Amino acid sequence: MKRLLGDIRRADEDFGLIERGDRVAVGVSGGKDSLVLLRALAVYSRFENKPFDLVAVTLKTGEPFDVSPIRALCGELGVPYLVEETDLIHQLFEVRREENPCALCARLRRGALLRMAAQQGCSKLALGHHREDVEETLLMSILYEARLHTFHPMTRLDRQSVAVIRPMVYVPEREVIHVANKLNVPVVKNPCPADGHTTRQEIKELLNDLSRRYPRAREYLLTALRDDRRYGLWNRENHEED
Repeated sequence: MKRLLGDIRRADEDFGLIERGDRVAVGVSGGKDSLVLLRALAVYSRFENKPFDLVAVTLKTGEPFDVSPIRALCGELGVPYLVEETDLIHQLFEVRREENPCALCARLRRGALLRMAAQQGCSKLALGHHREDVEETLLMSILYEARLHTFHPMTRLDRQSVAVIRPMVYVPEREVIHVANKLNVPVVKNPCPADGHTTRQEIKELLNDLSRRYPRAREYLLTALRDDRRYGLWNRENHEED
């Protein structure tokens, strides 16, 4: 956890993610990433010299999804927990019959989480995207959309009072897995029918292959995003594009 917290602090310092007195909603899907983020921010809020409050929010998408382990973790951490029921999976897969539902689903879920965060008086919505999520999104955008785009550490959206932050953009996925296993976080299986059969999974495998061929590929991709003053995507004034 110490290394993960160090990466979160570095991202916070580099991008000004959390300010004293913020009320931060953590989007908790039940996966390892969001649960580790929730635990890490609970620790960070106690030891960082700028107090802030946390709220955990979960959007149920319509499939069987037991939130009781998440609720128990929130009770242990002393974090308020809110859950909202939707029929999103039914709408995407049975009503609309979307062939590639992931991008639309992500937009709808993010919009709902932002609304929940705003209703709780939150100034920030924290999402659990880690380093590889950022790099995979960059590769997907280049290879499938012919554009340079990825997740940003902080995005201030038009017409929204809540900013989206991603405190784990510097954290390698292997560190998330290590912390999740060490702390035995209560991971809840993803109920999405497309889980494991997506374009992102293909790009994940491509990035793994690149890393075997070029051992510093992940490090260099992150450095290009963070440090390149001319082309660095993280240095632009931006709004959420998809």
